[in-house]
Amino acid sequence: MIAVVLGAPGSGKGTQSRLLSEKHHLSHVATGDILRSEIAMGTALGRQADGYVKKGQLVPDELVTAMLASRIERAPNDDYFLDGFPRNLRQAEELDKLLKRWDGRVDTALFLSLPAAEALKRLSARQICAKCGAVYNAVTKPVRKPGVCDACGGDVVARGDDAKETAVRRIAVYEKETTPLLDHYRRRGILREIDAAGDPIRVSRAMEAALADFWDHRDGDGSGGT
Repeated sequence: MIAVVLGAPGSGKGTQSRLLSEKHHLSHVATGDILRSEIAMGTALGRQADGYVKKGQLVPDELVTAMLASRIERAPNDDYFLDGFPRNLRQAEELDKLLKRWDGRVDTALFLSLPAAEALKRLSARQICAKCGAVYNAVTKPVRKPGVCDACGGDVVARGDDAKETAVRRIAVYEKETTPLLDHYRRRGILREIDAAGDPIRVSRAMEAALADFWDHRDGDGSGGT
């Protein structure tokens, strides 16, 4: 199964994808994590991407697509949650071409719907551990002890790419580039919209129900989501 998770920055794509991936033994592929790893290691690709990230701009399609292709090629027969990819129609088309190499396709698309004002509030409250990279949020996922990572005890600081001005730009870019994907997957009959506001547990249950609907349909007729 190939599931893509769509939503504005701050909608909870990463957190929810990780939870469901672990529960259902799916491979969680997050382009954001891949990018941060490349940047931290100082690779050629990471250095190119770093300039875009610091400006709140999207990393060019060809850079992101190349990293994703390399990841999937290592285990093409796995079931995947794709978190943060595709983010525009061009990437969706490249993903279709990539998956065809192994007779695969996107089976279901889960859209985490979140008002722009709430997305901005969440982004501005994001924090990260300077030591281990664990991500927190002062609004939805605060640390137990202020300034101290729950996992390793390292210093927790505000994320540099989530200053308010940068967050505003990120949301604007998202709405322009990513929103057309909703119609793309809706036309294919595989889009499932989920209200991402409020309690993360409720959001997780809604995503679980959407996946259950897909699995029931697939098991019933052997198709991949339509």
